[in-house]
Amino acid sequence: MTGNARDAVASVKIAAGREAIWTALTTPEQIEKYFLGTHVTSTWEVGTPVTFAGEWQGKHYQDHGIVLAAEPPELLRVSHYSPLSGKPDVPENYHTVEYRIENDNDNTSLVTITQGNNTSEGEAAESEKTWLLVLTNLKELLEAS
Repeated sequence: MTGNARDAVASVKIAAGREAIWTALTTPEQIEKYFLGTHVTSTWEVGTPVTFAGEWQGKHYQDHGIVLAAEPPELLRVSHYSPLSGKPDVPENYHTVEYRIENDNDNTSLVTITQGNNTSEGEAAESEKTWLLVLTNLKELLEAS
């Protein structure tokens, strides 16, 4: 974290097992359904690229990063850079986004997304709102199945 910035953290309990959630987090067709229309491309192997493309608030974006950790079915961590930030494409301008899946019981899991390297409290607060929306959409998708 830089200066006063903090991590953005959002969590939701989902009535689904970790394997089903992992599949939803790593399957492009499912990601597009709950992640605000985002098309994600990756092999999900550590060190490989990940791209995110779509439209946000009327603007097309093509973000990118690297898979930093993949420990199915409990942990996925990627770096993330968005040219829409207006900042140079250098490592210090990348966020780290971690998806953690914990079993609450046999049929319920706690999914937590943590976004690090926010530049301000305001950025962290906005990111928390967005991640909570994504998690709520994921919950609705998986619980409707």
